[in-house]
Amino acid sequence: MKLTRKPGEPIYLRRHLLALALAVGLPVVLLQLYKIYVGPMSFGAQMGFGILVSILAGIILYYTYRSSAQNQP
Repeated sequence: MKLTRKPGEPIYLRRHLLALALAVGLPVVLLQLYKIYVGPMSFGAQMGFGILVSILAGIILYYTYRSSAQNQP
């Protein structure tokens, strides 16, 4: 059975979903590695770092994959 897309539905490739999962999981992994190897940090610092990494990862994802995930007519 061939899955067909509806008109206007975006194209999501496997690499898009993999990069999105990496962008979502990266802040958590980096914070855990910091706590293991450096030491504890305050909750505010954790939130700030997580938000900063998430925003940067989102911007990188947007510019990297915007051309290949555009809607088709």
